[in-house]
Amino acid sequence: MQRIRLRYTKRGRLRFTSHRDFQRAFERALRRAEVPMAYSAGFTPHPKVSYANAAPTGTGSEAEYLEIALTRSRDPETLRALLDESLPAGLDIVDAVEARTSGLADRLTASVWELRLDGVDPDELRRAVEAFDKAATVEVQRMTKNGVRTFDARPAVARLETHDSPADRPTDRPCAILRLVVRHVTPAVRPDDVLSGLRAVADLAPPVPAAVTRLAQGLFDEETGTVTDPLAPDREAAEA
Repeated sequence: MQRIRLRYTKRGRLRFTSHRDFQRAFERALRRAEVPMAYSAGFTPHPKVSYANAAPTGTGSEAEYLEIALTRSRDPETLRALLDESLPAGLDIVDAVEARTSGLADRLTASVWELRLDGVDPDELRRAVEAFDKAATVEVQRMTKNGVRTFDARPAVARLETHDSPADRPTDRPCAILRLVVRHVTPAVRPDDVLSGLRAVADLAPPVPAAVTRLAQGLFDEETGTVTDPLAPDREAAEA
């Protein structure tokens, strides 16, 4: 049995698809591409597909991961191209490697997020980020099925960076870009939790919802503060 690991994206309007929507679209793509899938046992067999840490509905992503099991070997790049052609534009398969190591999910320990904050002045965002960085704790609240939960969002945020908006934007409205590295902890700290934290410590309140994109996810390097490619160990094993 061969295992293939794939990286896919959620772009444009497709960021509003739920994880279940993607699962249905991906299973249709597997059938269209005639992928020799391995199936689970039992009365209702399902294709052996393992999804890892899917992004929330409404957020874009350049770095979603899954793993499939095949009954016959296939070239990863050929398989990637076939699946990409079988999915709608915006749900794009952008990378594929043969799984030669274990523990893909264990290598997804942090995410890099980018938040576009229309209507927010970059200087105002910088002041809010400085207040967040200096805070010992940043308590935020989230509604759960068991009611409102309060937790400290500060320890999960490894890095916050501010950027000015692109120079070629078609409007003169202020716009700030926030890039953050967030560790995957329990309870999970999401980008909207960080925005809640910025409001709590600096009264930052964007006038419109942020456009959120996950740029990367992988193993967090504590020394450099960067997030590494989770598929790199499989490529290195193949080269060896």
